[in-house]
Amino acid sequence: MAVSVQGQNVTFTPPEGAVGLIGDMTDWRKRDPLPVVGGQPVTLRLPRGAWVEYAWVNAAGEAFADPDNPQKSLNPWWPYPRAAVVGAYARHPLWLAPEARLRGTAHRLTWEGEVFPGTRRAIVYTPHGHQPGTALPVYYVQDGVAFYRTGKLGDVADRALEAGLTAPAAFVFVEPGDRNEEYYVNARYLDFLTEEVMPRVEGKLLTPSVRGLWGASLGGLTSLFLGAQHPELFSRVSSHSGAFIARPGAMREGVIDTVGAGEWLLDILRGAPPTHLSVSLDTGVLEWLTGPNRRMAALLAEDGVAHQYREYPSGHNWVTWREALPEALLFLQGSG
Repeated sequence: MAVSVQGQNVTFTPPEGAVGLIGDMTDWRKRDPLPVVGGQPVTLRLPRGAWVEYAWVNAAGEAFADPDNPQKSLNPWWPYPRAAVVGAYARHPLWLAPEARLRGTAHRLTWEGEVFPGTRRAIVYTPHGHQPGTALPVYYVQDGVAFYRTGKLGDVADRALEAGLTAPAAFVFVEPGDRNEEYYVNARYLDFLTEEVMPRVEGKLLTPSVRGLWGASLGGLTSLFLGAQHPELFSRVSSHSGAFIARPGAMREGVIDTVGAGEWLLDILRGAPPTHLSVSLDTGVLEWLTGPNRRMAALLAEDGVAHQYREYPSGHNWVTWREALPEALLFLQGSG
């Protein structure tokens, strides 16, 4: 048996060729693999209800899927993650309810980028029955295709609206080019939004009553970064597992540094609290960003910023973020 669960103890039995175990428990490649010693199983104690993603590593340092575990995870980045569950991973009632009968409408936009080169794409999702010219909240969503297809943010918004739990809102799912460049505390990303995205959306498809920013990981970082600095534009932010270990220009082994760059944004907001914002923060408890997100939530609480903070028994992945979407939506858009 590849994985066995007894209480909160999860035992992973290594297949032939495995020398280490990586995944949420090691923050994937940000920490060394858990070693396999003499072919013996690896046992971890995890939270009740946890969903953990993992893979094995061979002697060449290459990750590979557990051949004895068919349980794939909701991971669009790599083919090898498999999942283990401690008991049952709790689902939000909105995900357990039937799909909405009345669905929103997706409008697809494509253009050649100017601020950042390359073909740019966005999906503008309007609620069922929306009439052009009617003002409503508009959320600009980073990693747009992933939030639209994998996270199904439009789907959960339809469900919440039909159930009478939220007011109508529209979502602009913006796809990045080089997300590391665009999202890593880069002020030029605001130029991209205001000069290229908003003019194609606002006044044509949508009339914003308020604007919000929405994102996960680096997308959550840039959402809070830009939302906090620009009260004239944004009043709401949703950040899932925000990559709050970041500093402008910080590099690590040739790539942006989200491990040791320090909590630069936390220091910035300590000196200038974003009291104009309503902020929804959440994170998994099996990831390297749990601490930074807890500290960010504490700062918002100390400074009287309207916010909510939630944790989920999983890691830096779409299982965590999809499960977090309903409560983020209810906080920012709840009708009562």
